Amino acid sequence: MTPATPGSFHAFMERARATGTLVVQPRMGFGTAERMRAGLIATKNADATTVGTVTLDSYTRVADFAAAERALREGNALNGFPIVTHGPEVTRRMLDGVRDGGFPVQVRHGSAVPGPIFDALTAAGMDATEGGPISYCLPYSRTPVNRSVHAWREASRRFAALAETGAVPHVESFGGCMLGQLCPPSLLVAITVLEGMFFAQQGIPSISLSYAQQTHPGQDEEAVRALHDIAADLLPSVSWHVVIYTYMGLYPATRPGALDLLTASARLARRTGSARLIVKTAAESSQIPSIADNVTALEAAARAAREAGRTTAVPETTGIEAEARSIIEGVLGLHDDLGRALTSAFALGYLDVPYCLHPDNAGRTRSYIADDGRLEWAATGGLPITTAGTRPKTAGLTSAELLHALSYVRDRYDAGALAHR
Repeated sequence: MTPATPGSFHAFMERARATGTLVVQPRMGFGTAERMRAGLIATKNADATTVGTVTLDSYTRVADFAAAERALREGNALNGFPIVTHGPEVTRRMLDGVRDGGFPVQVRHGSAVPGPIFDALTAAGMDATEGGPISYCLPYSRTPVNRSVHAWREASRRFAALAETGAVPHVESFGGCMLGQLCPPSLLVAITVLEGMFFAQQGIPSISLSYAQQTHPGQDEEAVRALHDIAADLLPSVSWHVVIYTYMGLYPATRPGALDLLTASARLARRTGSARLIVKTAAESSQIPSIADNVTALEAAARAAREAGRTTAVPETTGIEAEARSIIEGVLGLHDDLGRALTSAFALGYLDVPYCLHPDNAGRTRSYIADDGRLEWAATGGLPITTAGTRPKTAGLTSAELLHALSYVRDRYDAGALAHR
């Protein structure tokens, strides 16, 4: 494996993993280089071990670069940093004196066809990004899966060539965050591992695998431990770590409820030995978070992680790892080329995300929240699941039940916060 270049995202994360330090990271993005630089400096100066984020704007995500250029020219605010439109020199100047060996920066975007974004971040001297041919296709676009796979294959191979310069390119799979909520843990684990294997097949030497906090702490812990075990088996030739996302669905409206949910995600990351946490802020339910909101969240998460410590206790086993392995093995059996296997998996329903309306998604799976708060399968469609856990399946959700499921976490944490006032 290519040795890490000092100051790279990969090198920083390897040092953090070696010391058992949880790295916390925001998702902030701003349209101007001045505002983006201010956000990065505030993240760097937070009382936490942090990495920076440059989140891109929605025009850039869908390759509408003319609209991004027009917005900049007319002084209209963008909801992220237009890295392609700004060009490499603007990005380099924005990062100069901020990005260093103690503070790497990752680009986050949301594009199903990411070639220009990869080229722009590479030209600016950056070495870390995230997404994936499935996780940035189904939730955010109607791009055909085969087109997204092709685009991600080509972009990843070009990005992997950075290793020839001594850099260690890093890609984070977003696969453990499908739709943010109501996707049972076994499918989240399977998709992020499959995307990680896809990146490894394209020559990416350093990857991270994601998991989004769901509805039940014990179930989440079981899922993340399964993710670690499966990745250890299936990704032996690359460097990898696990990143946890604070809950991505409807967020608590009360500040105490929001901070309690953030704290729970930090504890999950710490208990499971995960290396990094993507935070959400107490302002999520009502407005776009400010720089100060993000710093508060970073510091709160870091404190919670320090207080939690790691645990060796084994959570209840309900079959998540067996389900995830069955799904992965079913997909791997379709073709040696992971890109072709992923495309075929959606055509056959071997991969099928509940409540996802993408045209290539079969739409035959459903999930529900059980009485104990666990997220379970109501219907598994064509998923190659041979062991469906220990919990019973039920009929699909009514519209009222779906709305209740979508607000379940928000309502529970808000109610808990109000009860302790």
